[in-house]
Amino acid sequence: MPTERVTFTGHDGSTLAARLDLPGGPVLAHALFAHCFTCGKDIPAARRIAARLAAAGIAVLRFDFTGLGHSEGEFSNTNFTSNVQDLEKAAEYMTGRDMAPSLLIGHSLGGAAVLKAAANLENIKAVATLGAPFDPEHVTHNFADALPEIISHGVAEVSLGGRPFMIGKTFIEDVAQGALTPAISKLNAALLVLHAPRDEIVSIDNASQIFLAAKHPKSFVTLDNSDHLISKTTDAEYAADVIATWATRYLDLTPPAPPPGAPEGIVRSTEADPKGFLQDITSGPSHHVLADEPLAYGGTNKGLSPYGFLSAGLAACTSMTVRMYARRKGWPLANVSVDVSHDKVHAQDAGTGTETKIDTWRRRITLCGDLDQQQRQRLLEIADKCPVHRTLEKSSHVVTELA
Repeated sequence: MPTERVTFTGHDGSTLAARLDLPGGPVLAHALFAHCFTCGKDIPAARRIAARLAAAGIAVLRFDFTGLGHSEGEFSNTNFTSNVQDLEKAAEYMTGRDMAPSLLIGHSLGGAAVLKAAANLENIKAVATLGAPFDPEHVTHNFADALPEIISHGVAEVSLGGRPFMIGKTFIEDVAQGALTPAISKLNAALLVLHAPRDEIVSIDNASQIFLAAKHPKSFVTLDNSDHLISKTTDAEYAADVIATWATRYLDLTPPAPPPGAPEGIVRSTEADPKGFLQDITSGPSHHVLADEPLAYGGTNKGLSPYGFLSAGLAACTSMTVRMYARRKGWPLANVSVDVSHDKVHAQDAGTGTETKIDTWRRRITLCGDLDQQQRQRLLEIADKCPVHRTLEKSSHVVTELA
């Protein structure tokens, strides 16, 4: 997945740092991601969601708000309103590159910010929030002990996530006036609310209030045992997959015509975890699966192995070919299932007379229905005519080039 390091000008003229995660192929839509309070664009959840969307053909811009991460500016001078303005500046930057966002994604306070900003942005078709507060003032409970000092002195240092931050009085006053009900009720886009029932930072009732304030189309998905930061890889992958799948209903993700000679288009494998072997496998914007290696081979076993996909192709093609023939003949085939196993055996054992090893697929076909023996035998013969079977038995030629 290609990633561009880019910068743009924030609400107060500061230079904000961003990453633009691009699909490996055609860009079908554009999204803008807003991170959680005092977090940054590079937290695991943001990276995984951006990678999953890019695999589906959606370019994603994720950036550090003013004064955070690699962005310039003073965090103590920012507030909820300035976050919304930074989002608008990010959308302006994308529009200037002919990449106007149609999808907004916000995590925690970033979720509240995208709900607020959506009304001021054109072409927004979908908005997704993760662990977002219904009332932006909710974030002040993270430093409630420091509120008296902030109010009396105008600013105070607080510890959030083990890191020191300067919180100003203007921030407190601003979030107190950041009610989201008007913005949510006027949201002219589909809404997806994701929240963990056991979120100890932003309670689940916030998700209920956001959901009830919105008009249809709207959806709610629980993140089960996830923490607020969605720090577990499995939780981040689940959230990413849900957002990517949901977004296809509201964004125009029509791919360009496939190249000549490739009637099914391009199947793309994109590395999802550089530390392991997990792969995002996509065929156009509508089809996504995971590929991986078993635990015994250093993988995480979250998807089929490459040979597993080959076996799956043979099994599926066999079943389809048998069904097609039985349907054409009008035979009473109620159901067909195909079990395939793969192994490497000595060619000599396969009767070739050589000592090298070759690939062997063993296929077991189950035919259900009121079929006579002659019909069953004919369907068994037809199974050998499936296109994938023929491809595997023939010599193939793989042409490789660098992109």
